[in-house]
Amino acid sequence: MWAVPCVIVAILAVLIARTTHTLDPYRPIESSVKPIRVQVVALNWKWLFIYPDYGVASVNHLEIPVGTPIDFELTAESLMNSFFIPRLGSQVYAMAGMRTQLHLIADAPGTYPGQSAAFSGEGFSDMRFDAVATSQAGFEAWVREARRAPQAMDARAYRTVSQPATPGTPAVYASVEPDLFEGVVDRFSVLPGAASICKPPVIAQATVSSPKE
Repeated sequence: MWAVPCVIVAILAVLIARTTHTLDPYRPIESSVKPIRVQVVALNWKWLFIYPDYGVASVNHLEIPVGTPIDFELTAESLMNSFFIPRLGSQVYAMAGMRTQLHLIADAPGTYPGQSAAFSGEGFSDMRFDAVATSQAGFEAWVREARRAPQAMDARAYRTVSQPATPGTPAVYASVEPDLFEGVVDRFSVLPGAASICKPPVIAQATVSSPKE
């Protein structure tokens, strides 16, 4: 009487365990093609994409080659957000002071709408971007064009773009401040040697002495 249900439950448990493991966002996608790294910062209310291996960055525009695994590293400037490209796969949360991972791949060229799937204030409904999947040649052409952009993503530009505002026209940056992403992740860290490029300024507090008895 109990044997058949136990066997069914055991089979389902094995299937669920295996499929759940294959959907782990931290698990790299198996491919003979070298993956491309993209560092993502969830701002209020826009997305910053950094390509550390190419030295360029963009806001609210994600360019990727077809058939190439994309290894995302994600964090947030302040409010927690959810990075989600529905047609490409799972969503993952981005939180300030933390780094998480996600691995996606586009099997066909096209434009894949992306969004934040977590409510994060008045600009939440406009926190959208396009992930454009193109050929390898098209992606390399985009990188060359990005390197000719008139603006750079340095510490000053980051402080400007990180100000809360609804996104305007997608922007591209010809270069990126070294360790910018690490600075965003570590700006709340109190450990010695933590990156400080994006740390908020220290505000001195006045002390009030207690009256003498």
